[in-house]
Amino acid sequence: MVASKPLIYVIRHGETDWNLEARLQGTQDIPLNATGRRQASHNGENLKDILGKGVSEFDFVASPMQRTRETMELVRKAMLLEADDYRLDDRLIEVSFGDWEGHTLEELAVHVPDRVTQRSNDKWNFIPPGENAESYEILAWRIGAWLKDVTSPTICVSHGGVIRTLFHLIAGTPGQEAAELPTPQDRILKIEGNSIQWIDG
Repeated sequence: MVASKPLIYVIRHGETDWNLEARLQGTQDIPLNATGRRQASHNGENLKDILGKGVSEFDFVASPMQRTRETMELVRKAMLLEADDYRLDDRLIEVSFGDWEGHTLEELAVHVPDRVTQRSNDKWNFIPPGENAESYEILAWRIGAWLKDVTSPTICVSHGGVIRTLFHLIAGTPGQEAAELPTPQDRILKIEGNSIQWIDG
């Protein structure tokens, strides 16, 4: 577990067509769909209600992927802020699925059933085939380094895999359990000290 951090709100990017089709998205630059844009605006409206005038204290940072940048800009618009006034951090990019990106697990199970079973049995440590592919454990090293650099209240837009590693790093959720956690796209994750929880709304 990492040391206690400043207040952080984390939002997963809104839905994409690949999310809808259950395709492994990873580092592929897929845009939001209409549902995803609504989710992003909804999360921004909720944050505006939560923070009120206190928003000026917050740093805004996003993964540089198209889907996270679009989400952040919709969040900020809903908060009545300038859309493009935020930072990017490469460490917040989604876990890389290597050669598996763009495929569903059902498709992969037809061609490489043993590898899909291997992943299911140890999802936290499994590394897909392909250059630059990562496990959730490797992703956790990246996100742990990012967390160490968070020194002020922060609003972060990132990815599902990143959120799973945050549960592992903040709450000590065991890796295999963390790797299976749901990561809703229409809710906000609140990290306060060593507490991490989804906010209803």
